[in-house]
Amino acid sequence: MRPFIARPEHGAIWITGASSGIGRALALKLAGEGYKVAVTARRHDKLLELQAEAQELPGSIIVLDGDVTNAEDMEHTVAAIEYQHGGLALVVLNAGIYLPARGEDLNHEVFDRSFAVNLHGVVNCLVPAVRHMRARGYGQIAIVSSAAGYGGVPAGAAYGATKAALINMAESLNFELDRMGIHMQLVTPGFVDTALTGKNKFSMPGLISAEDAAKAIAAGLKSPAFEITFPKSFTYRAKLLNFLPYSLYFRIIRRIIDGRRPSRAAGHHPNPHPAE
Repeated sequence: MRPFIARPEHGAIWITGASSGIGRALALKLAGEGYKVAVTARRHDKLLELQAEAQELPGSIIVLDGDVTNAEDMEHTVAAIEYQHGGLALVVLNAGIYLPARGEDLNHEVFDRSFAVNLHGVVNCLVPAVRHMRARGYGQIAIVSSAAGYGGVPAGAAYGATKAALINMAESLNFELDRMGIHMQLVTPGFVDTALTGKNKFSMPGLISAEDAAKAIAAGLKSPAFEITFPKSFTYRAKLLNFLPYSLYFRIIRRIIDGRRPSRAAGHHPNPHPAE
């Protein structure tokens, strides 16, 4: 049986982390295709700007306040979509942060915050979304991870761990959700030109714009594919690296990072991660 693919007549789309970057671009892309798109993020003013920008589009943007780290907020958000905005047909769990975690400066705050937003934030949204979709008998869920979840890289002990966990989570849930009529998808971007990657001071292979990332995701959401990954020229190579013996993997990653790091003051490190 072909997986469920959400169309405008099925109900609303919900995108978390929609105030900037991929989430914002995807909200505009889908509203331009006639969808009703509910958006949440921490920056309410940015969501209002997004809503205003979409006023002339065939679809619409609905601003719903809420913090993904607050499970009660997410229960209320899903309830609002269900009972006030036509029901939840598709959810794109995109909210995420990057905080570097380096061996010479490990601390609890970086891990606690990274896991609270990137991992627990997804769970807080998944639980109510799946409950309503299961009762209805259909739905579509896309979890935005990252190519950084394929394998460890410098400074990625917190960020990469959360993204690897999301990959495993989506793979595991796919077995049960498929039987419920819920189409599970995993989004694994490479480097996307956002405010987060704008801080990088090194060459980012395969860098694409947030608008191009949104186009790739929008196309993938209309397909039966489990994984939506882009640009494939980068993400496929990143995935293949993990088939290598660890001694060779570590050597190649060190060479890639060192080869792309320009001269800088001692103690300053780049962020070597793809990002939302």
